[in-house]
Amino acid sequence: MDDAGFREMLLGRGNAPTGVETRIGYLRTIEKHLAGLGLPFADLDAAFDADGLASAIEAVRGLMTDYKAGGTDYRLLFPQSVNPGNRLANLPTFLKHYRDYRSGAGTAESDAGRIRRFALEHFVEPARAGGKATVSLRAGDLHNALGLSNAHANVCQALRGRLFRSLAGVGEPVVSGPENSSTTTFEFRLVPSVIAPTPPARRLTKPMLQAAAPTNLILYGPPGTGKTFATAQEAVKLCSPGVDLDDRAAVDAEYRRLVEARQVEFVTFHQSYSYEDFVEGLRPPVSGKDGEGDEDKSGFRLEVSPGVFHRVATRAAASKGSTGKSFDLTGRQVFKMSIGEAANPEDAYLFEESLQNGYALLGFGEIDWSDERFARREAMIQAWKDEELEADPPTPQSARVQCPDMFRNWIGPGDILIVSKGNGSFRAIGEVTGPYEYAPRDDGGYFHRRAVNWLWSDRSGVPVEEIYAKRFSMRTLYMLTPSDLNMSALQRYITSQEPGGPPEPFVLIIDEINRANISKVFGELITLLEPDKRTTPDGGGLKVRLPYSKEAFGVPSNLHVIGTMNTADRSIALLDTALRRRFEFRELMPDPDLPELKIASAHCGVDIGKLLQILNERIEYLFDREHQIGHAYFIKCASRGELDAVMRRKVIPLLAEYFYEDWSKVALVLGDADLGKPGRFLDRTVLKPPAGLDADGGDTRWRWTVRKDFAPDAYADFQ
Repeated sequence: MDDAGFREMLLGRGNAPTGVETRIGYLRTIEKHLAGLGLPFADLDAAFDADGLASAIEAVRGLMTDYKAGGTDYRLLFPQSVNPGNRLANLPTFLKHYRDYRSGAGTAESDAGRIRRFALEHFVEPARAGGKATVSLRAGDLHNALGLSNAHANVCQALRGRLFRSLAGVGEPVVSGPENSSTTTFEFRLVPSVIAPTPPARRLTKPMLQAAAPTNLILYGPPGTGKTFATAQEAVKLCSPGVDLDDRAAVDAEYRRLVEARQVEFVTFHQSYSYEDFVEGLRPPVSGKDGEGDEDKSGFRLEVSPGVFHRVATRAAASKGSTGKSFDLTGRQVFKMSIGEAANPEDAYLFEESLQNGYALLGFGEIDWSDERFARREAMIQAWKDEELEADPPTPQSARVQCPDMFRNWIGPGDILIVSKGNGSFRAIGEVTGPYEYAPRDDGGYFHRRAVNWLWSDRSGVPVEEIYAKRFSMRTLYMLTPSDLNMSALQRYITSQEPGGPPEPFVLIIDEINRANISKVFGELITLLEPDKRTTPDGGGLKVRLPYSKEAFGVPSNLHVIGTMNTADRSIALLDTALRRRFEFRELMPDPDLPELKIASAHCGVDIGKLLQILNERIEYLFDREHQIGHAYFIKCASRGELDAVMRRKVIPLLAEYFYEDWSKVALVLGDADLGKPGRFLDRTVLKPPAGLDADGGDTRWRWTVRKDFAPDAYADFQ
């Protein structure tokens, strides 16, 4: 038996090391007793060469049949076992795993991989090379070409997935036809390829996230120049470089996903925003102190509460590396589990042992639940009654019945365990990889285990709100409600500690950054924003001691900060000098040549680009360039009526604000200042002086009002 190669295959499939060694140990036992099983083979390799392990699989199935009939033939393999049902049931599966290894199926490309590769090679790349703007893929065409059987849903899932979109460099598809059918059609918008084709051997490898210098960027300009959308583009460019930034729908969809996954945070500054909101402060808790077994404490008290910057920085620091691989949570159950009492130092070794050895431990007595009869909860209840003759009889709701039943029967391979730290935090996430095992311990207690591949851990704990809408309850083990789980955030945590890649990028967007007192809000962190002061995974960087929590805190190098500034609200010249030195500034000005404005012009019958250009030239002449009008006001205009509504309800009130209600200047901008002609946008009437006031020789005063209906030629002066 080739232990080394088989071990490598199992580990490559994501099995925990302890589970791998269990499989190898069982197969060695079978190999040692092949003769006793009536098989004429020297080892398992000879058995595979003879009949593909068919006779060996049939022989161990015979042991299970004999055991169920009350026989003891199983003692050939497990001479000391009393309840070998689970062990016997797993033996055919373990033999099939070895058959996969010997036949090469263990490392073969998955159906999903074949689907993606075929779609790329035969549809996407030829269409892009031919200069086509879109490509359509019909599920049935790929299904038949690959010779699949009843797998139309798999084809649709592979084409709809984010991995395929990233590999193909496309956005969200337009899907038509029935759901998961042979006629389901996916239409993708293509952009010209700007890099050489990826070599075939690596075509299905998602591009690794590249470690980049931290971004400190402020986008500034007049209102309506697209600063907020530009921050979304910047965030997507940093976190998901494969998304087409020219495809607004794709950018919006990916941005929403990043926000849901807590990889991007958005906050708006205002005059009352403070350090306590941004970094950390003292807040009265909603409920009692975190921790299992804590008693409820009444009375007023304050606890340290992290602000938005602290939360996203902590999140970024916990990301140790990512290769960009996805982790599909579809069909998996998610369970909360306690391993020992987090608040009890004497139980700390249980959690550490579980992480080190690749399993989860459960207490609740010393009864061996391996026997097949314990697949029924009633049998567990009876076993407790027999075990504890003097105790109160258990019920189906008793924890000593519910938890072992769930641990043995509910949880299946591939399900997810989230290990709690008190009621308000979690400290590990793992994938269950093996069946229930009864494993007595020398120190007593916690005899029950499941093999687990630990995917993420943080001994200090992370607030449960990151992935779940509710706090944990004190029950040791229970299934989490799917509707309360943030699957995007959970998936991100699972893939954030993969060896071989840089930490994931995180982005904090600060809208209207100039509206708050910067030095008051950032405090000592203004220094930590500098790239050479950022903390790194190897322990480098500068940290400060926070005033409330007293913890050492640094800004990780994978956290990017992007701000927006409306120059009409406050001049950039007045911005805090410390902030100016630590941020790059990028100006966004009105763009009258945008393609969207040309489309709007066609709908409205007015050259909106020219309108915008002339309006801003007049504003700059009368006021300054920082108080121009942005193109975003006009982009969605689809008729002359909508254009008039934008002018009446948005542009003219903004002009009145700019010029401090000096309507003569508003009229100059709108082209209505000629007193010899009727106004196109504004009506004006002469105001009569009050009785007793001699107005001779004085200036004529006017009452200005916005016309109910603009003149038919209102925009003639702007064309």
